[in-house]
Amino acid sequence: MSWLASLRRRWRRPAPIPEALWRDTLAALPFLAALDGGDRARLRLLCQHFLVEKEFSGANGLVVTDAMALSIAAQACRPLLHLHGPGGRALRRAPDLLDWYDDFVGIVLQPGAVLARRKVHDAAGVVHEYTEALAGEAMDGGPLMLSWEDVASAGERAAIGHNVVIHEFVHKMDMRELQAGEHPQGAPTLPQGFLGTRKPREARARWQRVMKEHFEGFREAVSMAERFGGEPPWLDDYAAKDPAEFFAVTCEAYFVSRERFGQEFPALLALYDAFFLSARPLSV
Repeated sequence: MSWLASLRRRWRRPAPIPEALWRDTLAALPFLAALDGGDRARLRLLCQHFLVEKEFSGANGLVVTDAMALSIAAQACRPLLHLHGPGGRALRRAPDLLDWYDDFVGIVLQPGAVLARRKVHDAAGVVHEYTEALAGEAMDGGPLMLSWEDVASAGERAAIGHNVVIHEFVHKMDMRELQAGEHPQGAPTLPQGFLGTRKPREARARWQRVMKEHFEGFREAVSMAERFGGEPPWLDDYAAKDPAEFFAVTCEAYFVSRERFGQEFPALLALYDAFFLSARPLSV
């Protein structure tokens, strides 16, 4: 029902973001303050609509303030600034970029990391149970959870390529085209003509080839560091878990520490530029 959401946005007049609150948000997030004037204006517009469309709730006694909600909105909307529409389609109006996040409404904020019980089956069929500390979690078709402790440190942790908000919202992008029972693979729907390709199959093959090469190289670097004392990779080794986590972790770094990311992953920089900078200028 994206057409209905688009119609609502066309006639909606969301409340303006107070100037002082907007300045404080950018000051706390240097990777957003560094955007040019046009991008900051588009980001602000997207945040206004985002705050209307999403519902924030605090867990375990946490009270969600306007400043907290805006910080999350601004970071969540950052990947959308120059993106094509879901399914690879072209869009006419900037607010419709929020269609990427239209499969959920609720955002739950926890004071800190959440301990989750996990159960996995290995190749031999043996069940392993363990506890995992989560700074965030995106559920296919469901709400999104974030640790405010991690969100609040986004400005400081940008230097190490970390951003939990971008991580979880990129997962949401990756989940959009999933069928029942499928798992994200770090392969979002690509725009038409991606990197000069003529067919969707050709575009997917190009994406998967580059991603596989870098994922396998990253896993090897992590293994060498753990087993033989080699230099650990710059990014969080959680990226070695699977292709979906590699995509989410590398996207964090791409948006918050572009220069270092380009030094570490030049081919991925070109690949992500072709994806995230794919849209023509849009009207408001």
